[in-house]
Amino acid sequence: MLPVLAFAQKKQFKIIGNVTGFPEGTVVDLINGNNGSPEKTVTLKNGKFEITGSVEYPDIKLISFNKAPNYIPLFVENKEITVAADAADLTKAKVTGSQSHIEFLAYSEAINPYMQMLNQQGVTFDDATKNAGVSAMEGFLNKYPNSYVAPLAVFRIYQFTEDMAVMEKHFVKLPSAVKQTAIGSYIQEQIEESKFNAIGSVIPDFTQDDTSGVAFKLSSLRGQYVLIDFWASWCRPCRDENPNVVNAYNKFKAKKFTVLGVSLDKSRKPWIDAIHKDNLTWTNLSDLKGWGNEVAQQFKITSIPQNILIGPDGKILAKNLRGADLMEKLNQLLK
Repeated sequence: MLPVLAFAQKKQFKIIGNVTGFPEGTVVDLINGNNGSPEKTVTLKNGKFEITGSVEYPDIKLISFNKAPNYIPLFVENKEITVAADAADLTKAKVTGSQSHIEFLAYSEAINPYMQMLNQQGVTFDDATKNAGVSAMEGFLNKYPNSYVAPLAVFRIYQFTEDMAVMEKHFVKLPSAVKQTAIGSYIQEQIEESKFNAIGSVIPDFTQDDTSGVAFKLSSLRGQYVLIDFWASWCRPCRDENPNVVNAYNKFKAKKFTVLGVSLDKSRKPWIDAIHKDNLTWTNLSDLKGWGNEVAQQFKITSIPQNILIGPDGKILAKNLRGADLMEKLNQLLK
């Protein structure tokens, strides 16, 4: 007699949508809220749509219509969820059936007064605003300590305080399952990275060839403020950021500030061409090993652009300063 095999039915979500104001056949996408990639695509029929699937844990998703930038955010869990909305104002969409979404709405209400400032580069919070923002997020965490939305609040606390130790203090209180979500894993990586070559520590020395093939040592720049800039000719965000770095260099180069470029290129010609085209007149280094660049490996660089600002004594002052943030930090240091 064959044994009877019992299979556990995989839990799924079903999103049932009822929307008005969109034409028949409108494309409806379910988008990953962490990376922006479409996960499911259906079409609207008689003002209705249905999307099914499963999630490992409650997670942020977006529903978009006809690939337009306006969307409905919702926290999806493996339950039946209904979405009622009108094309005239998707911000008034009503989502029911997900407890995590209820918690997400509570979080959104708490953070909304500060979102405009949080989305601006180079904004410095006054003490009153910072304290109010942190208090709002701590209030959410106290009310929903086990929520899958909680990592969002923890990360916002870091944005207000710029203190990794404060973020870690709140992060360690989260349940293990919540820490393993996409945003939880990102926060964990940021905490671990902050302890590697931490702010205030002396940066380890390194040597790499410059554009002429001559070995160049970081320690030869002692006595100056140095922005170590990890980039590549093929990296569009890097190329978009280069004008900001050039402006900072030109403004402060007379005040013992310089830039040291470390490229993750594999081919010499694109690297050199990009240096000339973007007017990167400082010292540039590369071993042309791409992601295998030995300096990048030393500093555990897994994405670009990234940078590290060090002081005349070789101590790390800041990391990943871009745009207005870079200029503001240099203004503070080099008045």
